[in-house]
Amino acid sequence: MLRWLRGFVLPAAACQDAAPPTRFETLFQKLDRNGDGVVDIGELQEGLKGLGVALGQDGEEKILTTGDINKDGKLDFEEFMQYLKDHEKKMKLAFKSLDKNNDGVIEASEIVQSLQTLGLTISEQQAELILQSIDTDGTMTIDWNEWRDYFLFNPVTDIEEIIRFWKHSTGIDIGDSLTIPDEFTEEEKKSGQWWRQLLAGGIAGAVSRTSTAPLDRLKVMMQVHGSKSGKMNIYGGFRQMVKEGGIRSLWRGNGTNVLKIAPETAVKFWSYEQYKKLLTVEGQKIGIFDRFISGSLAGATAQTIIYPMEVIKTRLAVGKTGQYYGIFDCAKKILKHEGVGAFYKGYIPNLLGIVPYAGIDLAVYELLKSYWLDNYAKDSVNPGVIVLLGCGIVSSTCGQLASYPLALVKTRMQAQAMLEGTKQMNMVGLFRRIISKEGIPGLYRGITPNFMKVLPAVGISYVVYENMKQTLRVTQK
Repeated sequence: MLRWLRGFVLPAAACQDAAPPTRFETLFQKLDRNGDGVVDIGELQEGLKGLGVALGQDGEEKILTTGDINKDGKLDFEEFMQYLKDHEKKMKLAFKSLDKNNDGVIEASEIVQSLQTLGLTISEQQAELILQSIDTDGTMTIDWNEWRDYFLFNPVTDIEEIIRFWKHSTGIDIGDSLTIPDEFTEEEKKSGQWWRQLLAGGIAGAVSRTSTAPLDRLKVMMQVHGSKSGKMNIYGGFRQMVKEGGIRSLWRGNGTNVLKIAPETAVKFWSYEQYKKLLTVEGQKIGIFDRFISGSLAGATAQTIIYPMEVIKTRLAVGKTGQYYGIFDCAKKILKHEGVGAFYKGYIPNLLGIVPYAGIDLAVYELLKSYWLDNYAKDSVNPGVIVLLGCGIVSSTCGQLASYPLALVKTRMQAQAMLEGTKQMNMVGLFRRIISKEGIPGLYRGITPNFMKVLPAVGISYVVYENMKQTLRVTQK
């Protein structure tokens, strides 16, 4: 497509004085589907689709908004030409900023160097994959014509947006992880893209958690009651829960689990931005290590604020039918009989578990994605959805393996006040008792249903998230 676009149309849009004006008209006519002399958003979408250019709805709207000088919601021929000329000037500046030795071409080493100055680290092999996606003459370098043609209809405006385009659309290994909040540009914040993306993720999380809630409750039951009866298995656990409270009891505690998504996401996002500012010098880009530290601190901050809801969720999940009549009744009874401190039982092991989980999840995700890019990527730096989801599942599983003993102790501390005849113990005391009575395997009770829910949770979350992005008109990266 790119070669055809260059050979037939793009010389028309080269925005150079020598280019015949009729060539501009040829490109404009391709987009002006009804021949009325103007291009609206529908024609722009259809026309670019016909040329094999897929930007996503917000990308096409950005072209229209930027080029629409008279604000009539359409592009006439003069506005169209002016947009191309202005956009080419911006792309020229971006090209020069990457062409470090000023030899007129961009090489892999220059891409690596440019990304390093922005706090992003990639291998030269990964940089070569970027070159291959733009290079049309097989020289493994990018000249100005190739660069201009590639970004002609991409509404990025500077080198930072181009790097962000590579980051989101190609899956370049820059240290992103599901445990680290995403970053948004100032433009995305002003346009509202950030809250739409967070809302889409929140809704996806709610559907995913609700779908896998029976497995989550089974995990909690095995963590708390498994020590009394080593015979509790998956089948027996489900049978016991249904016998005690019916089918509906399988979702007990899920309401709290869903309700805490919004405040947790909001606090995590806000505090992540604040920690980034504290850890970086003004004007500099945040590096991978600083991003990890900021994300971990943001996670700790969010957990501190929403932790009482974690305790309520555990109490509801472990409680018997009729013991609590809902979230507020549970909170009222905990406060009345145990005091405010009960809402933070298990807080320390929960906090300690954030670092190994986030660190291992991040490291394994980076390692797997980098390995795929270096060994299996052919002519693209885009691993694709299946590969990225696979990396996420494996990295999350490794993170859970490392932090699960702390999660188990946290849950027992949250619930031990409900267990008759059980001595109230601190974190160290619980670790000692579990190891002495149950051995090391005792620290991993309930991990099987926990792992069982990972695959369906990720799949459901991804499908819902993609559909919500379309519904909320989140920019397709």
